[in-house]
Amino acid sequence: MNAPVVAVTGMAFEAKIVRGRGVDVVFAARADWLERALSDALARGCSGIISFGTAGGLAPDLEPGALIVAESVCGPFGELHTDAAWSARIADAFAGTPLARVTRRGKMAGVAAPVKSEAEKRSLHSSTGALAVDMESHIAGAIATARGLPFAVCRAVVDPAWRTLPPAATAGLRDDGTTAIGPILRELMRDPSQLGGLLRLASDARGARASLVQARHALERAQALVLA
Repeated sequence: MNAPVVAVTGMAFEAKIVRGRGVDVVFAARADWLERALSDALARGCSGIISFGTAGGLAPDLEPGALIVAESVCGPFGELHTDAAWSARIADAFAGTPLARVTRRGKMAGVAAPVKSEAEKRSLHSSTGALAVDMESHIAGAIATARGLPFAVCRAVVDPAWRTLPPAATAGLRDDGTTAIGPILRELMRDPSQLGGLLRLASDARGARASLVQARHALERAQALVLA
């Protein structure tokens, strides 16, 4: 029996989408927790590492729900290249599905803290040329590279480049990748004007989630998460 692919995500809902036969999943919002969980998963056996979940859009033409199959990840550890053959299999799995027209190949950016404002996104896109940004892909890529394991990235854009996230959007994210409602409500009580932005983000998130669910089904059908 083949060792599983390990999927790396930042949030619990992403982990729930990608978890399945032949796929072990680790998730956490804190980098050190994520690194520890990933090291423990590798000790159990691993054939490759895929970063899967949502991302912030950097390229101005990417709508919520756009899917990025990365060719590389630039970040704190330099530029880390994904496995070309595996990435091609992932992109090919979407051929003939609605995902084909919203899938892009290119560079991802990895960061240690959320990129929230339109200005920050514009600056990061200008300096890196990355299509989108997340907080887990550079960690997954660095560990995969160090261990000599195949590495891939499949991420859906949740907040587009022109969207500035209100503080309430990240107020409830716990270190373990789950979400607490209390801090979000307190933030809204402090500044009710954030509600409109939060509702727009919720709508964007539905598009990203739908793309991730479709992607997971397509990858299962194509056996693109099975590595020899």
